[in-house]
Amino acid sequence: MTTTRVLALHGYHGSAQILRQQIAPLSAVLPTDTELVFVDAPSLSQGDFGWWHNGFRGWERTRDWALDLVAREHFDGVFGFSQGAALTGLLSALQQSDPTTALGFKFAVMVGGFTSHEPQHAALFERKITLPSLHVMGAIDGIVPLPDSRRLAERFENPVIVEHRGGHVIPSEASVTTCIAQFISDCEIVAATAGGQDA
Repeated sequence: MTTTRVLALHGYHGSAQILRQQIAPLSAVLPTDTELVFVDAPSLSQGDFGWWHNGFRGWERTRDWALDLVAREHFDGVFGFSQGAALTGLLSALQQSDPTTALGFKFAVMVGGFTSHEPQHAALFERKITLPSLHVMGAIDGIVPLPDSRRLAERFENPVIVEHRGGHVIPSEASVTTCIAQFISDCEIVAATAGGQDA
């Protein structure tokens, strides 16, 4: 059985360990062949926090770190929460705008995410992102309001959108976790079929 490796990106002021706890209810229902790979933002090793700060200061460092990581390790998909979801969107756009990168994600899951409207990222979003994507957003999210998460979803072609009644959290209710698990499972099947056709 081939393992599907999913890069898991934490939120602002978060860490790999914090995300591991936040995502535990979802982890319990993911396909058994799915491995979540939790990583810390490069800033944490320097006593800082976050993937970037206001105005996306630090994005270039994070981008270069991510490209170095995927050059060394293979990931089939990417999952992000909050600022990590915004990073997931940027990496998905980078993968599409520059096919020479080693990113190679087959799907993306974003929870409580938002998108960049900075001029420095305009070229990344010139076209809709075709990568299969699932977007989870809370109706009473006071950190990333629902319209901001919807704008991120609009960057993608045919996004799957799951709304829940809660706030800025990774929902634990079965109705949401089951949708995410099914989305990942479906993407695994599509990827495996494509791989068989390429062989």
